[in-house]
Amino acid sequence: MMRTPKSTGSIIAVALCLYNIPAIAQPLQLTPPQIIAQLSPEQEAQASLKRGFELFQQGTAKSLQAAIPYLEKAVTLYEPIGDQTNQATALFGLGRIHNLLGENQLALESYNQALPLLQAVGNQTGEVTALIGIGYVYDALGEKQKALEHYNQALPLLQKVGDRRVEAVTLNNIGKVYSDLGEFQKALDYYNQALPLRRTAGDTSDDTLRDRSGEAATLNNIGYIYYDLKEFQKALEYYNQALPISQEVGNRRGEAATLNNIGQVYNALGEFQKALKYYNQALPISQAVGDRTLAAKILVNIANVQR
Repeated sequence: MMRTPKSTGSIIAVALCLYNIPAIAQPLQLTPPQIIAQLSPEQEAQASLKRGFELFQQGTAKSLQAAIPYLEKAVTLYEPIGDQTNQATALFGLGRIHNLLGENQLALESYNQALPLLQAVGNQTGEVTALIGIGYVYDALGEKQKALEHYNQALPLLQKVGDRRVEAVTLNNIGKVYSDLGEFQKALDYYNQALPLRRTAGDTSDDTLRDRSGEAATLNNIGYIYYDLKEFQKALEYYNQALPISQEVGNRRGEAATLNNIGQVYNALGEFQKALKYYNQALPISQAVGDRTLAAKILVNIANVQR
C-alpha cells in the first residue's frame, strides 16, 4: 500500500514568495564570482543569497550542492549587518537543500537557527514555514511526537495569516503522522479537515485555484486508512475519486500509487484478475517516472497474485 507523500511544494512556494525570490522560468544568468568579490558586504550578501537560490531552483543534486557555500556565505555576511530576515532566508534555503539531500540533522540545525530570527522580526509567514520544515524533518527521522508538536504550533499561525493552501498541507501531514502511529480515527479527522481546504484553497469559484494534486493526495490517504481498517469498499470509493484527478493534472507518480492501491484492495477482496489489471497499469507508469521503490512493490504484488 502506498500513501501519497507529504506535500512540500506549496511550502517552498510560500518561502520563495515570502523572501521575494522570483520563480525562474528562463535560463539562469548567474552572478559571476569575480563580480561578487568586488561588492560591499551588504551587496555581496545579497548576491550570494540570490546565486544560492538560483542554484537551488535548478533542482539537480549537483546544483543543490553548489548552492550550499553561497547560502552559508550569505548567513555569515548578513549576521554582522543585522539583517535577520535575509539571514533567516539563507538558513531556510540551507535547511531545504539538506532535507532534499537526505541530510536531515543538518536540515534541522538550519531550520532551528532560522526560526528564532523570524520570530524576532515578527515574520509569521516565515515562522510558519520554518515550523513546518522542522516538523517535516522530525517526521522523516521517525520522531513523530516532535513532528506533531511543530505542526500544531504552525496551525494557529496559518489560520491567523489565512493561508488555506498551506493549512491544508499541514493538516494532511498531521494526518499522515497519526496514520504512522496507528491512530487511524485521528488521521481521518485531520484528512477530512484538509480535504475541503484542498478543494477551496483560493476561497473562490475559480477552479484553477483549487489544489488538485493536494486533493488527490488527501483522497488517496483517506483510502489508505479505510484499507487498513478493512473497509475495502470505502477505500475503493476514495481511490476512485483520487485516480482521475491525478490523471487530469498529470501527476504520474500519484496515478501509479493509486492504481497500485486499487489493485491491493481487489487482491484483499479475492478479485485477483481485477487486482492484476490495476497492477499491470501501475507498473509501467512507476517505471517511467523512475520510482524504483514503487515499481519493486508492484512486482512483488503481481508475483503474490500469480502464486
